Amino acid sequence: MLPEFDLRGIYQKSVLARAGDNIKIEIPVFGRPRPIVTWKKEDQLLKQTHRVNFENTATTTILTINECTRNDSGRYPLSAKNIVGEVSDVITVLVHDIPGPPMGPIKFDEVSSDFVIFSWEPPQNDGGVPISNYVVEMRQTDSTTWTELATTVIRTVFKATHLTTGVEYQFRVKAQNRYGTGPAISSEPVIANYPFKVPGPPEITAEERMLPPEIELDAELRKVVNIRACCTLRLFVPIKGRPAPEVKWTREHGESLDKATIESTSSYTLLTVGNVNRFDSGKYILTIENSSGSKSAFVNVRVLDTPGAPQDLKIKEVTKSSVTLTWEPPLIDGGSKIKNYIVEKRESTRKAYSTVIANCHKTSWKVDNLQEGCNYYFRVLAENEYGIGLPVETPESVKVSERPLPPGKITLLDVTRNSVSLSWEKPEHDGGSRILGYIVEMQSKGSEKWATCATVKVTEATITGLIQGEEYSFRVSAQNEKGISDPRQLGIPVVAKDLVIPPAFKLLFTTFSVLAGEDLKVDVPFVGRPKPDVLWHKDNVPLKQTTRVNAESSENSTLLTIKEACKDDVGPYLVKLTNSAGEATETLNIVVLDKPGPPTGPVKIDEVTADSITISWEPPKYDGGSSINNYIVEKRDTSTTVWHIVNSILWVKLNKTAIPDTKFKTTGLEEGLEYEFRVYAENIVGIGKASKVSECYTAHDPCDPPGRPEPIIVTRNSVTLQWKKPEYDGGSKITGYIVEKKELPDGRWMKASFTNVIETQFAVTGLVENQRYEFRVIARNAAGVFSEPSESSGAVTAKDEVEPPRISMDPKYKETIIVNAGESFKIDADVYGKPLPSIHWLKGDHELANTAHLEIKSTDFATSLSVKEAIRVDSGHYVLLAKNVAGEKTASVHVKVLDRPGPPEGPVDITGVTAEKCVLAWKPPLQDGGSNISHYIVERRETSRLVWTVVDSNVQTLSCKVTKLLEGNEYVFRIMAVNKYGVGEPLESESVIAKNPFVVPLPPNAPEVSSITKDSMIVVWERPVSDGGSEILGYVLEKRDKEGIRWTRCNKRLVTELRYRVTGLIENHDYEYRVSAENAAGLSEPSLPSTYYKACDPIYKPGPPNNPKAIDVTRSSVFLSWGKPIYDGGSEIQGYIVEKCDVSVGDWTICTPPTGIKKTNMEVENLLEKHEYKFRICAVNKAGVGEHADVPGSVIVEEKLEAPDLDLDLDLRKIVNVRAGGSLRLFVPIRGRPTPEVKWGKMDGEIREPEHDGGSKILQYIVEMQVKGSDKWSECASVKALEALITNLTQGEEYLFRVIAVNEKGKSDPRSLAVPVVAKDLVIEPDVRPAFHSYSIQ
Repeated sequence: MLPEFDLRGIYQKSVLARAGDNIKIEIPVFGRPRPIVTWKKEDQLLKQTHRVNFENTATTTILTINECTRNDSGRYPLSAKNIVGEVSDVITVLVHDIPGPPMGPIKFDEVSSDFVIFSWEPPQNDGGVPISNYVVEMRQTDSTTWTELATTVIRTVFKATHLTTGVEYQFRVKAQNRYGTGPAISSEPVIANYPFKVPGPPEITAEERMLPPEIELDAELRKVVNIRACCTLRLFVPIKGRPAPEVKWTREHGESLDKATIESTSSYTLLTVGNVNRFDSGKYILTIENSSGSKSAFVNVRVLDTPGAPQDLKIKEVTKSSVTLTWEPPLIDGGSKIKNYIVEKRESTRKAYSTVIANCHKTSWKVDNLQEGCNYYFRVLAENEYGIGLPVETPESVKVSERPLPPGKITLLDVTRNSVSLSWEKPEHDGGSRILGYIVEMQSKGSEKWATCATVKVTEATITGLIQGEEYSFRVSAQNEKGISDPRQLGIPVVAKDLVIPPAFKLLFTTFSVLAGEDLKVDVPFVGRPKPDVLWHKDNVPLKQTTRVNAESSENSTLLTIKEACKDDVGPYLVKLTNSAGEATETLNIVVLDKPGPPTGPVKIDEVTADSITISWEPPKYDGGSSINNYIVEKRDTSTTVWHIVNSILWVKLNKTAIPDTKFKTTGLEEGLEYEFRVYAENIVGIGKASKVSECYTAHDPCDPPGRPEPIIVTRNSVTLQWKKPEYDGGSKITGYIVEKKELPDGRWMKASFTNVIETQFAVTGLVENQRYEFRVIARNAAGVFSEPSESSGAVTAKDEVEPPRISMDPKYKETIIVNAGESFKIDADVYGKPLPSIHWLKGDHELANTAHLEIKSTDFATSLSVKEAIRVDSGHYVLLAKNVAGEKTASVHVKVLDRPGPPEGPVDITGVTAEKCVLAWKPPLQDGGSNISHYIVERRETSRLVWTVVDSNVQTLSCKVTKLLEGNEYVFRIMAVNKYGVGEPLESESVIAKNPFVVPLPPNAPEVSSITKDSMIVVWERPVSDGGSEILGYVLEKRDKEGIRWTRCNKRLVTELRYRVTGLIENHDYEYRVSAENAAGLSEPSLPSTYYKACDPIYKPGPPNNPKAIDVTRSSVFLSWGKPIYDGGSEIQGYIVEKCDVSVGDWTICTPPTGIKKTNMEVENLLEKHEYKFRICAVNKAGVGEHADVPGSVIVEEKLEAPDLDLDLDLRKIVNVRAGGSLRLFVPIRGRPTPEVKWGKMDGEIREPEHDGGSKILQYIVEMQVKGSDKWSECASVKALEALITNLTQGEEYLFRVIAVNEKGKSDPRSLAVPVVAKDLVIEPDVRPAFHSYSIQ
């Protein structure tokens, strides 16, 4: 298959990009065998770099240009080649960028005392788009600041005004296009001065002669200028005029000339348009103008290109299997007549178009065999002699469908005095498009007019507004997006009148069940006319409609919907129907099946012993709609987190209702272990959630209760109790007590102590004033066993006189107390309250206590805090807290101690460690010593030394980079903060060793060569197994000639990819390669060398021989012939190998020597007669044996039978005259298979054989044979002896033979064998006939 590029995805074969963008051009490539694709830049083979490269896959070729620049613009020819042929095309890449600097130098056209006029030339590089404007800036030469004078200068001349006389200025100009502002060009300095000089003597000058402009249009330009697409259009027009005329090029219809380059002088103008396309056709108008007048001329340009897109593509007709398209010819025919159109289709779900017809000669086409109901896009492309043009595509997809069939059977559902309800079946076929709706029409009796009475989307409708007693006919039509079907009519007319039916239910059952969480819909069908009113009740009240529970009613049913059913939905529901004919009621039962709730808890501990615990619980409050049939009890000893099933307690069925046992005794416990219990309930739905966990109990014998608690102190919100220890502690030491309280008269027992009470005295706080309470105590021993509660304390009333705390301090403490380091300070305060408040001194979150440095003294009404020899940590807020049962009061004092700062907050963060540097970071000190930190001092020390070395004595930030470390040494760093009072305490770091965190990478594996030519190879390799801890920066590739001894580097710069093209190789030389990886630590060891590769153009195995065939067959051989392969693999064909295969055996055997034969024909001998053979031939070149070509069909080895025939010359058909004494020679060509036997006769006599040799030596004898039943003789042997062996006779056949003598004068008459011969084996009885009967020997 000839190679082919699919360039439809690249508009006009051009790619536009912005400088810095990445360009990726992906082009599908077709052809078999797979073509070899090459790219060029202009006329040179494209050199692959890390930035510009291409890649070929099985079906595409991809050109990639990373971070493109203006230099990447240009033509990129590409070609694809295989053994069938070669195809090429050109892709144009346009890269746009900011412009370059304007062309200089800047010329000063006029200089005055307060203005300067200067000019410049446009940039040589405009960035690919027109220059929009220029930016002009100015500065005085004694200043470095540039000032913008103008940013929208259109021309290349500018006048700078308002200058100061005598000041030296410098100007610069930048060009600007749509992509931005380019670099500037600067002028030479210029001084703003008067340009006046002393006038010289007058001169007589001649005034310039004025000439009107003229255009000298060449004769070729007066005709239509034809040019092929992708070429460059150059319109060179000489012009005249004085002064030099201004030149302007335009297009006839105002088209843009952005692509064009215009060069104009006083004598000519040149318009150049590169890479022209069809849109560049038309009139180019040239206008020149000067002060003497103006002149215009035009040039007609026709670009010979593929045509533009056809116009006005329309869908003319759509059926369920076809679409008819119409269109108008393209406005631009590409300079050549449209030969035909190509129509393509695409399913909306696919991306690829398929061709419907490639040779349409009209502007319409019917696309058949479309899939009904599918959406299709269509497009049409025009073709001229230059190729296929641009497509025009349907903007929207077209659905392949038609009008639907009529609706099915119509049924009358209901009739009232003013309405009729109808239903109908869907059409048998929707026409391939969804039914959008139905149109219902009616006709009054006596009228011939049908009127639309309803349009619906469902298959039923109610027609209202009818006249009571009137008779109507109805019909229905279906409608889809393609139209309206034929109507279907109701079989009989309908009279509008009311039906009266009392309401009645049509229920099959009245109980409905649903799993919890599932949705339940209860459909209650009924009958009744007129339509009954429906009322739902639950729990004897009307059902409340919500988003979760609601009821909806229709003409003949009511639907109760319960979403996410729960236990609240359980119960009877009453439905009531009412109409004018009566009423009906029905009760429905709703059952919600769910897992039971948890047993009512918590689990109670009824009895505890050393080896058993008896527990009990209450049944679940909710049984899940099904009776409880099982409980599961679990225990856990608190030393583990695993729960164990203690037992599965089954319900005991005593009657129809099961009776559960909610008590269980757990035995076999280990004394001293602590246990807790939980219980699950189970019904037919499953196992519910667990109950609350019981309290932890230790399997131990119980201890006695404590003594009765006695109240010893009572206040309005607290009672202090005292009691006696239990008489018996249960065998373990009492470890604590639990105090409980109960409000009288109706309260319940609650915990009053929330921590373990160790003593036999406890103050119960948080009581309500004037409330009466009872108290009791429970003991707990070391085994974890709780005693029974003690006796009650009796009623106790909580009441007392109280006054909230007050604090009085000297007003001086409202200001900040400032002390110097080493000084002492004291804070005094008076405290009041009833009862006497407790006093606490706080600093931050911590309560202060007496130390050698700090002393707190408190009496009933006063307190003081003294600090001796204050240091920086004594700075901060001091809070005095006084509290009693009435409340609490605080007072704060702020103290600032002026001192050196504290150590920076650590730890020191050490990052970026290498062999010679690292980075330190820390946080500010928590104590700044009452002054801002001015800077930090950083020092270092080798761990092997005691001396600290200053790294930086003035660090202003919270980090520092340490350099000049010695590799392998271990260092410690410290940081000190400095304020105005001095250097603070140091923060010391952990030790760190100065070494790189990475090493050189491991060497890559041995490289391989993926592509070879006579002067280049593409070498590939894999990444190293380890990058040494640092990113691989690149690779170094080296080569070595087999004839040399030195390794030479292939790449100057590091290769960042895993492949490299090595060029400049010597043909037929062998090379080996090795590669090294480089990271920040350096270059790795080189890889193992590759195998040797020879630099030579690649050769491939040849293609199959051309046109193999069997040209002749005998009974034991076949004659074959063939032609040379079309593709020789790039190497001369050295021979051919012929193989045969006996079909009955199935094995292939070679018929030629292993090296093959040179000829392109061969006789394959020694074949078995009547056997069927197959043959195949392979070509051989240096690369090896190529693909075989099979001789078509199979060949049966047998003699071809061809009836004898002779070609009698026209001269022999006349009378042959011969002189007496002359020789008569009758030469007659004959043919036939097998060779026919030839017999000559004479009408009136015999032909006798020569009795002598005619006076000339006998040269040979010709033996001829004749098959019985045939009149034809055929030559079967030619010999010089007097005998011959005739072979290849057919067994059982009868033959005649004759012999002819031949000398230099001609052939004799033949001599025939007297009798016919049958070809068969002779059978002769053995017989011995010796010449002698006795022999003698000496």
